[in-house]
Amino acid sequence: MTTVHVHDTALGVESFGGDDAPLVLLAGGTTMLSWPDALCERLAAGGRRVVRYDLRDSGESTTTNPEAPGYTLRDLAADAAALADALGGRPAHLAGIGVGGMVAQVAALDHPGAFSALTLVGTRAVAPGPPDGDLPDHDQATMRRLFARPTPDWTDREAVAEFAAAGAGILGDDPAAARALAARVWDRTPGGAPPVHMANQLGMVFARLDCAPRWRERLPTIEVPTLVVHGRRNRFFPVGNGEAIAHEIPGARLLSGAERAASIT
Repeated sequence: MTTVHVHDTALGVESFGGDDAPLVLLAGGTTMLSWPDALCERLAAGGRRVVRYDLRDSGESTTTNPEAPGYTLRDLAADAAALADALGGRPAHLAGIGVGGMVAQVAALDHPGAFSALTLVGTRAVAPGPPDGDLPDHDQATMRRLFARPTPDWTDREAVAEFAAAGAGILGDDPAAARALAARVWDRTPGGAPPVHMANQLGMVFARLDCAPRWRERLPTIEVPTLVVHGRRNRFFPVGNGEAIAHEIPGARLLSGAERAASIT
């Protein structure tokens, strides 16, 4: 792992594969550990240079005040394009997961020359907050269970890991994997301030981020090949969000549980 400076900001990055291979840039959601080690290694084994990175206010990247971010979603999108430049990999294949998928969409729209392909995983085409009327919101019963829990002592590594494991169980994810990931994220969080730990674990900075202007209406202008990957059981961003993105980006392919099953049979 190292840092790369763009726009007077240090971004934490980790590379897999040869420096001369085609670049695949993975925007974290919010930390780079949103992208599993095994996936990065497998992509690199296919002859790619895979670079995953931390968004601002997470991991090894510049951390200021995640409760009052002095930057916007469009600034994060500009970071992605500048990072592709700094790594000497333009045009790069850009992938974003969760809120990182929002960064990736805006980056592809604002900096089309920087990217040759786009992959969007478990994300949606509108900013945090109430979705458009035709898009499914978070599963409300699940959200009530998630947010009814008392928050942990963010300075207590084990308490944070157990909190993440319990949340994964509510979401239908693997508690053991979530526990291990939360501990790794905690270990990479700079300093001991509770708001910084909370931001790294939950990506709460996005709830305070200026995400204007809307970008959903611009999706039909994306011209690069696009793959949308979305789980059918995603309770945080239900699959209708991925279906909408795939419908609105010309030629985009949707890969979900149903499509994967059909391809196997």
